[in-house]
Amino acid sequence: MKRTPLESWVSDKIGKGKDPLTRERIEHHQRLMLQETLAWARAKSSFYRRRLAGLSERALSGRQEFCRIPFTTAEDIRQNPLHFLCVSQSEINRVVTLHTSGTTGLPKRIYFTREDQELTVDFFHRGMSTLVGPGERVLILLPGERPGSVGDLLAAGLQRLGASSVVYGPVQDYAQALEVMVMEGFDALVGIPVQVLALARQSRGRAAPRSVLLSTDYVPDSIKKELHLIWGCEIYTHYGMTEMGFGGGVDCEARQGYHMREADLLFEVVDPKTGASLEEGEAGEVVFTTLTRLGMPLIRYRTGDLSRFLPEQCPCGTVLKTMAPVRGRIAGRMDLEPGIVLTIEDLDEALFPICNLIDFSAELTWEEDLNHLEIRATFPEGSGKHETESIHRALKGIPVLRSSIREARLKVRVTVREGNPSKLNGSVKRTITDKRNSGVV
Repeated sequence: MKRTPLESWVSDKIGKGKDPLTRERIEHHQRLMLQETLAWARAKSSFYRRRLAGLSERALSGRQEFCRIPFTTAEDIRQNPLHFLCVSQSEINRVVTLHTSGTTGLPKRIYFTREDQELTVDFFHRGMSTLVGPGERVLILLPGERPGSVGDLLAAGLQRLGASSVVYGPVQDYAQALEVMVMEGFDALVGIPVQVLALARQSRGRAAPRSVLLSTDYVPDSIKKELHLIWGCEIYTHYGMTEMGFGGGVDCEARQGYHMREADLLFEVVDPKTGASLEEGEAGEVVFTTLTRLGMPLIRYRTGDLSRFLPEQCPCGTVLKTMAPVRGRIAGRMDLEPGIVLTIEDLDEALFPICNLIDFSAELTWEEDLNHLEIRATFPEGSGKHETESIHRALKGIPVLRSSIREARLKVRVTVREGNPSKLNGSVKRTITDKRNSGVV
């Protein structure tokens, strides 16, 4: 088994590869870059000038001191995005606007300089070498119509690798996307998990790529299993978000978790409720700090993602940290009752194995002093009319739902829609819509 290519890349970035990479070298580099980031942000960003006021570099030299720095949140960015800038707006090469899922609320705006984007291209170049090599072809089903968008940066990274790509964008017409796959014969595909599953189920095994990289959202095991069953391909996963500069970590050949972009990002896992740092192996919320970002550095940014660092060494032998696959988001956890939690992951693992299901939505309401869960499932034309009972059986296989249904504390409604999947929205961040008076938990 080959060691992740990110190891040699990190080694080159932090010391020109002169000495063997060790945890000590990585952590020494991170401490130095953290001091530079803190000094840069405090000097140039009005937000961090206030946030870090009164803290000296010496006071922040240790882990305990660093963990006392307040978190940065999505709401901080929504309220004052320009206050994070450390360069003039004329030096910004790309602005990404992230809208909230509802109709109200300010969007997040993330700013990148040309140098910031070069770091992402460099990461994509090295990370994708696990999946593809020179001369191979990749279909990119991610946004790429604008310069500096994630698909555009990924294409640039693949070009450096000697691979070619087609930036198709998120799938809007599955028949058309499948036709492109059949005509072009791609070696690999990169896309959103639910969209790629829908495409695979429409393909009926045709135009199978050799490898698939799933990105932009957490990846249910059920989707990985279904894709491998349909296409017989190797499934890799990538962890990243716009605020990270799109790239955070990627699988190696062992595919047991993400190897992290440790030269550019410092990752922590914290208790979602208390904010206390957790030890390796303990599950909690992922927090990151940028170490090499010029335009808009972020310090202790709360992602809302749930994961943990694996304490055991990866079978590939790397010294880089391995983060377990993300198992959903805090926003995807709903309290049905005190101590009884339903998650979007529960629903994904139960429902996606249903034959021909290509997407579903979930909504909680409060009616007649009772929780109501409505599942709206989408199937291709002519394949879903008899699946309502299959969905009910699958839902009863989820322990928290089975007990709530049996004890008449929850009612479930299932609506099946059949039709051309070309109009699927391919929601990037899957969650349960909570329309109860108490709001999202």
